[in-house]
Amino acid sequence: MNTRSIDSAVPGALGAPAASADPEYIAWAAARQKRIWRRRILPALGIVGLILLWWAVIVAFGVKPFIAPTPWAVLETLYAKRDVLLDNLLPTAFEAAGGFVLGNLAAIVVATIFVHNKTLQDIFFPVVLMFNAVPLVAKAPVLVLIMGNGVEPKITIAALVCFFPTLVNMVRGLESVNPQAMELMRVLSASKTEIFFRLRLLNALPYLFSALRIAASMCVIGAVVGEWVGATVGIGAMILQATFNFDSPLLYAAIVMSATLSGLFFLLVTLAEKWVIRWQPESTH
Repeated sequence: MNTRSIDSAVPGALGAPAASADPEYIAWAAARQKRIWRRRILPALGIVGLILLWWAVIVAFGVKPFIAPTPWAVLETLYAKRDVLLDNLLPTAFEAAGGFVLGNLAAIVVATIFVHNKTLQDIFFPVVLMFNAVPLVAKAPVLVLIMGNGVEPKITIAALVCFFPTLVNMVRGLESVNPQAMELMRVLSASKTEIFFRLRLLNALPYLFSALRIAASMCVIGAVVGEWVGATVGIGAMILQATFNFDSPLLYAAIVMSATLSGLFFLLVTLAEKWVIRWQPESTH
Protein backbone atom coordinates (compact mmCIF):
# COMPACT_ATOMS: atom_id res chain seq x y z
CA MET A 1 0.00 0.00 0.00
CA ASN A 2 1.48 3.36 -0.98
CA THR A 3 1.67 6.48 1.13
CA ARG A 4 -1.42 8.03 -0.42
CA SER A 5 -3.51 4.95 0.34
CA ILE A 6 -2.27 4.97 3.94
CA ASP A 7 -3.20 8.64 4.33
CA SER A 8 -6.66 8.04 2.97
CA ALA A 9 -7.19 4.94 5.09
CA VAL A 10 -6.21 6.64 8.35
CA PRO A 11 -7.61 10.19 8.33
CA GLY A 12 -5.60 12.55 10.46
CA ALA A 13 -2.52 10.32 10.62
CA LEU A 14 -0.34 12.50 8.39
CA GLY A 15 -2.73 15.20 7.22
CA ALA A 16 -5.40 17.27 8.95
CA PRO A 17 -6.98 15.89 12.18
CA ALA A 18 -9.82 13.49 11.61
CA ALA A 19 -12.06 15.53 13.89
CA SER A 20 -11.81 18.49 11.56
CA ALA A 21 -13.45 16.47 8.78
CA ASP A 22 -16.10 14.95 11.07
CA PRO A 23 -19.51 16.54 10.42
CA GLU A 24 -20.51 16.02 14.04
CA TYR A 25 -17.38 17.80 15.23
CA ILE A 26 -17.97 20.66 12.81
CA ALA A 27 -21.55 21.00 14.05
CA TRP A 28 -20.38 20.92 17.67
CA ALA A 29 -17.72 23.57 17.02
CA ALA A 30 -20.25 25.79 15.25
CA ALA A 31 -22.71 25.41 18.12
CA ARG A 32 -19.95 26.23 20.62
CA GLN A 33 -18.99 29.37 18.73
CA LYS A 34 -22.64 30.39 18.65
CA ARG A 35 -22.95 29.92 22.42
CA ILE A 36 -19.83 32.01 22.98
CA TRP A 37 -21.26 34.72 20.73
CA ARG A 38 -24.59 34.74 22.52
CA ARG A 39 -23.19 34.59 26.05
CA ARG A 40 -20.19 36.92 25.80
CA ILE A 41 -20.23 39.06 22.69
CA LEU A 42 -23.92 39.98 22.62
CA PRO A 43 -24.06 41.13 26.29
CA ALA A 44 -20.93 43.23 25.72
CA LEU A 45 -22.52 44.78 22.63
CA GLY A 46 -25.65 45.50 24.66
CA ILE A 47 -23.66 47.36 27.32
CA VAL A 48 -21.76 49.35 24.71
CA GLY A 49 -25.00 50.18 22.91
CA LEU A 50 -26.60 51.37 26.16
CA ILE A 51 -23.64 53.66 26.88
CA LEU A 52 -23.75 55.10 23.36
CA LEU A 53 -27.49 55.67 23.65
CA TRP A 54 -26.98 57.39 27.00
CA TRP A 55 -24.36 59.68 25.49
CA ALA A 56 -26.50 60.41 22.41
CA VAL A 57 -29.56 61.36 24.48
CA ILE A 58 -27.52 63.78 26.61
CA VAL A 59 -26.01 65.45 23.54
CA ALA A 60 -29.21 65.50 21.48
CA PHE A 61 -31.45 66.95 24.19
CA GLY A 62 -28.86 69.08 25.95
CA VAL A 63 -29.39 67.47 29.36
CA LYS A 64 -27.79 69.45 32.17
CA PRO A 65 -24.80 67.79 33.88
CA PHE A 66 -26.42 67.95 37.33
CA ILE A 67 -29.34 65.87 35.98
CA ALA A 68 -27.47 63.28 33.93
CA PRO A 69 -23.69 63.39 33.47
CA THR A 70 -21.95 61.95 30.45
CA PRO A 71 -20.48 58.44 30.65
CA TRP A 72 -17.02 59.98 30.52
CA ALA A 73 -17.77 62.13 33.59
CA VAL A 74 -18.95 59.04 35.46
CA LEU A 75 -15.81 57.17 34.44
CA GLU A 76 -13.64 60.05 35.68
CA THR A 77 -15.50 60.01 39.01
CA LEU A 78 -15.05 56.26 39.32
CA TYR A 79 -11.30 56.72 38.95
CA ALA A 80 -10.92 59.91 41.01
CA LYS A 81 -13.01 58.65 43.95
CA ARG A 82 -12.20 54.96 43.68
CA ASP A 83 -10.95 54.77 47.27
CA VAL A 84 -14.13 56.30 48.69
CA LEU A 85 -16.32 54.13 46.48
CA LEU A 86 -14.50 50.94 47.49
CA ASP A 87 -14.66 51.88 51.18
CA ASN A 88 -18.43 52.24 50.87
CA LEU A 89 -18.81 49.18 48.66
CA LEU A 90 -17.35 46.77 51.22
CA PRO A 91 -20.09 47.28 53.87
CA THR A 92 -22.79 46.92 51.23
CA ALA A 93 -21.17 43.74 49.89
CA PHE A 94 -21.00 42.29 53.41
CA GLU A 95 -24.64 43.11 54.12
CA ALA A 96 -25.79 41.75 50.76
CA ALA A 97 -23.79 38.54 51.14
CA GLY A 98 -25.05 38.00 54.67
CA GLY A 99 -28.64 38.59 53.61
CA PHE A 100 -28.21 36.30 50.62
CA VAL A 101 -26.98 33.41 52.76
CA LEU A 102 -29.46 33.86 55.61
CA GLY A 103 -32.48 34.51 53.41
CA ASN A 104 -31.90 31.56 51.13
CA LEU A 105 -31.06 29.14 53.94
CA ALA A 106 -34.23 30.16 55.78
CA ALA A 107 -36.27 29.73 52.58
CA ILE A 108 -34.86 26.23 51.99
CA VAL A 109 -35.65 25.18 55.57
CA VAL A 110 -39.19 26.60 55.47
CA ALA A 111 -39.85 25.05 52.05
CA THR A 112 -38.76 21.66 53.38
CA ILE A 113 -41.15 22.03 56.33
CA PHE A 114 -44.00 23.09 54.05
CA VAL A 115 -43.53 20.12 51.73
CA HIS A 116 -43.62 17.64 54.61
CA ASN A 117 -46.48 19.34 56.46
CA LYS A 118 -49.29 20.61 54.23
CA THR A 119 -51.22 21.98 57.23
CA LEU A 120 -48.41 24.37 58.12
CA GLN A 121 -48.10 25.35 54.46
CA ASP A 122 -51.82 26.19 54.26
CA ILE A 123 -51.61 28.23 57.46
CA PHE A 124 -48.40 30.20 57.01
CA PHE A 125 -47.95 30.57 53.25
CA PRO A 126 -50.65 33.30 53.03
CA VAL A 127 -48.92 35.07 55.93
CA VAL A 128 -45.61 34.97 54.07
CA LEU A 129 -47.34 36.26 50.95
CA MET A 130 -48.92 39.18 52.82
CA PHE A 131 -45.61 40.08 54.47
CA ASN A 132 -43.87 40.02 51.11
CA ALA A 133 -46.51 42.41 49.74
CA VAL A 134 -45.40 45.13 52.18
CA PRO A 135 -43.15 47.62 50.33
CA LEU A 136 -39.47 47.34 51.11
CA VAL A 137 -39.17 51.03 51.99
CA ALA A 138 -41.86 50.49 54.63
CA LYS A 139 -40.12 47.49 56.18
CA ALA A 140 -36.75 49.22 56.49
CA PRO A 141 -37.68 51.90 59.09
CA VAL A 142 -39.53 49.34 61.21
CA LEU A 143 -36.55 46.99 61.26
CA VAL A 144 -34.20 49.86 62.12
CA LEU A 145 -36.44 50.80 65.05
CA ILE A 146 -36.47 47.19 66.28
CA MET A 147 -32.82 46.23 65.69
CA GLY A 148 -31.07 49.57 65.93
CA ASN A 149 -28.95 51.41 63.41
CA GLY A 150 -26.27 48.75 63.01
CA VAL A 151 -25.59 46.21 60.33
CA GLU A 152 -28.32 43.82 61.54
CA PRO A 153 -31.33 45.54 59.91
CA LYS A 154 -29.49 45.86 56.59
CA ILE A 155 -28.71 42.14 56.54
CA THR A 156 -32.29 41.37 57.56
CA ILE A 157 -33.74 43.48 54.75
CA ALA A 158 -31.42 41.82 52.24
CA ALA A 159 -32.49 38.43 53.60
CA LEU A 160 -36.19 39.28 53.32
CA VAL A 161 -35.98 40.18 49.64
CA CYS A 162 -34.19 36.87 48.96
CA PHE A 163 -36.55 34.77 51.05
CA PHE A 164 -39.81 34.82 49.09
CA PRO A 165 -38.64 33.94 45.53
CA THR A 166 -36.46 31.14 46.87
CA LEU A 167 -39.30 29.81 49.02
CA VAL A 168 -41.75 29.71 46.12
CA ASN A 169 -39.30 28.07 43.71
CA MET A 170 -38.04 25.60 46.30
CA VAL A 171 -41.55 24.46 47.25
CA ARG A 172 -42.39 23.98 43.59
CA GLY A 173 -39.21 22.04 42.94
CA LEU A 174 -39.66 19.78 45.95
CA GLU A 175 -43.28 19.05 45.04
CA SER A 176 -42.90 18.53 41.29
CA VAL A 177 -41.38 15.08 41.59
CA ASN A 178 -42.07 12.39 39.00
CA PRO A 179 -44.89 10.25 40.49
CA GLN A 180 -43.36 7.09 39.04
CA ALA A 181 -40.02 7.84 40.67
CA MET A 182 -41.77 8.55 43.97
CA GLU A 183 -43.68 5.26 43.74
CA LEU A 184 -40.46 3.41 42.99
CA MET A 185 -38.79 4.89 46.07
CA ARG A 186 -41.72 3.77 48.21
CA VAL A 187 -41.66 0.28 46.72
CA LEU A 188 -37.98 0.09 47.67
CA SER A 189 -38.97 1.06 51.25
CA ALA A 190 -37.04 4.32 51.14
CA SER A 191 -37.40 6.54 54.19
CA LYS A 192 -38.56 10.16 54.03
CA THR A 193 -34.97 11.28 54.49
CA GLU A 194 -33.76 9.13 51.60
CA ILE A 195 -36.62 10.32 49.39
CA PHE A 196 -35.78 13.92 50.23
CA PHE A 197 -32.04 13.78 49.55
CA ARG A 198 -32.06 11.28 46.68
CA LEU A 199 -35.14 12.48 44.83
CA ARG A 200 -36.80 15.69 46.00
CA LEU A 201 -33.65 17.75 46.56
CA LEU A 202 -32.05 16.74 43.27
CA ASN A 203 -35.28 17.59 41.45
CA ALA A 204 -35.45 20.98 43.19
CA LEU A 205 -31.89 22.09 42.39
CA PRO A 206 -32.72 23.70 38.99
CA TYR A 207 -35.60 25.57 40.63
CA LEU A 208 -33.35 26.61 43.50
CA PHE A 209 -30.65 28.06 41.27
CA SER A 210 -33.25 29.94 39.24
CA ALA A 211 -34.32 31.60 42.49
CA LEU A 212 -30.72 32.21 43.54
CA ARG A 213 -30.10 34.13 40.34
CA ILE A 214 -32.96 36.45 41.24
CA ALA A 215 -31.76 36.72 44.83
CA ALA A 216 -28.23 37.56 43.65
CA SER A 217 -29.39 40.97 42.47
CA MET A 218 -32.20 41.45 44.97
CA CYS A 219 -29.88 41.12 47.96
CA VAL A 220 -27.88 44.14 46.80
CA ILE A 221 -31.10 46.11 46.37
CA GLY A 222 -32.15 45.15 49.89
CA ALA A 223 -28.82 46.20 51.37
CA VAL A 224 -28.87 49.54 49.55
CA VAL A 225 -32.45 50.28 50.66
CA GLY A 226 -31.52 49.36 54.22
CA GLU A 227 -28.68 51.89 54.11
CA TRP A 228 -31.11 54.65 53.19
CA VAL A 229 -32.40 54.71 56.77
CA GLY A 230 -29.86 56.29 59.09
CA ALA A 231 -26.69 54.75 57.63
CA THR A 232 -23.50 56.77 57.28
CA VAL A 233 -21.51 54.29 55.19
CA GLY A 234 -22.38 52.09 52.26
CA ILE A 235 -23.47 52.58 48.67
CA GLY A 236 -27.01 53.43 49.79
CA ALA A 237 -25.78 56.21 52.07
CA MET A 238 -23.52 57.52 49.31
CA ILE A 239 -26.46 57.60 46.88
CA LEU A 240 -28.48 59.71 49.33
CA GLN A 241 -25.59 62.10 50.00
CA ALA A 242 -24.86 62.53 46.29
CA THR A 243 -28.55 63.18 45.60
CA PHE A 244 -28.88 65.86 48.27
CA ASN A 245 -25.63 67.51 47.10
CA PHE A 246 -26.67 67.40 43.41
CA ASP A 247 -23.47 65.48 42.68
CA SER A 248 -24.73 63.55 39.68
CA PRO A 249 -21.38 62.03 38.62
CA LEU A 250 -20.92 60.55 42.10
CA LEU A 251 -24.55 59.40 42.15
CA TYR A 252 -24.20 57.56 38.87
CA ALA A 253 -20.81 56.16 39.90
CA ALA A 254 -22.39 54.70 43.04
CA ILE A 255 -25.16 53.18 40.92
CA VAL A 256 -22.55 51.62 38.63
CA MET A 257 -20.77 50.14 41.66
CA SER A 258 -23.99 48.61 43.00
CA ALA A 259 -24.82 47.19 39.57
CA THR A 260 -21.33 45.72 39.32
CA LEU A 261 -21.76 44.10 42.72
CA SER A 262 -25.06 42.56 41.61
CA GLY A 263 -23.40 41.26 38.47
CA LEU A 264 -20.62 39.69 40.53
CA PHE A 265 -23.12 37.87 42.76
CA PHE A 266 -25.01 36.69 39.66
CA LEU A 267 -21.78 35.39 38.11
CA LEU A 268 -20.88 33.47 41.27
CA VAL A 269 -24.32 31.84 41.35
CA THR A 270 -24.02 30.89 37.67
CA LEU A 271 -20.60 29.29 38.23
CA ALA A 272 -21.91 27.42 41.27
CA GLU A 273 -24.87 26.16 39.23
CA LYS A 274 -22.58 24.81 36.50
CA TRP A 275 -20.47 23.06 39.11
CA VAL A 276 -23.38 21.56 41.10
CA ILE A 277 -25.85 20.67 38.33
CA ARG A 278 -23.55 18.77 36.00
CA TRP A 279 -26.14 16.36 34.62
CA GLN A 280 -28.11 19.03 32.78
CA PRO A 281 -27.30 19.99 29.18
CA GLU A 282 -25.16 23.11 28.85
CA SER A 283 -27.94 25.00 27.07
CA THR A 284 -30.21 24.78 30.12
CA HIS A 285 -27.80 26.45 32.53
